[in-house]
Order: sequence, then structure tokens, then C-alpha cells
Amino acid sequence: MPCGLKIAIPQGYAGLVIPRSGLAAKSGITIVNAPGLIDAGYRGEIMAILMNADNTETFHISKGDRIAQLVIIKIPEVRLVEVDQLDITSRGETGFGSSGR
Repeated sequence: MPCGLKIAIPQGYAGLVIPRSGLAAKSGITIVNAPGLIDAGYRGEIMAILMNADNTETFHISKGDRIAQLVIIKIPEVRLVEVDQLDITSRGETGFGSSGR
């Protein structure tokens, strides 16, 4: 869904397109790839990839409707270091759903 907005995000920052909680709760409208990432080099129109999770109701969007939120965050500089072995943690290599209830 085109949002009709172009912005220049400064280097060292990124934009996250996230769902509006009220819209999701009341109408089942969410963002498929939440959060959508907008990097500092992007200069095109901001878009929101919407999905209607309510298969019983059609959702109509009009110009000016608030369909998503944009959060600008600082991206830390991270230097990756290749190692032969990782440190041991209590969770270890256990996967989805293994960290508790």
C-alpha cells in the first residue's frame, strides 16, 4: 500500500514500518513483513505490505487513513569477529519455544 511519503533517513539510522495495534485488534489488519525495514540509502515512496487476517470482513482504506507507524532507530556499528567456538549459555542451541512458557 503506497503511503504517499518519501523521506531521507540519515546514515546510521533506519526506519521500521510497524502495524498499528488498534487497527490490528479491531480490524485484523497487520503488516506482513513487520517490521518493514527502510535503510538510510532508500529514497523511494514508503509502502506498507498489508494483510487482512479477518477472512470474514473486507477492509477499505481511504486517503488519509493511518495504516502503519514509522519508527526511526539508531543502528549501532557492529564488528563481527569469526571464532572457532561460541561461549556456552544456559539455553545453548535449543530452538523455538524452548526458553520457557
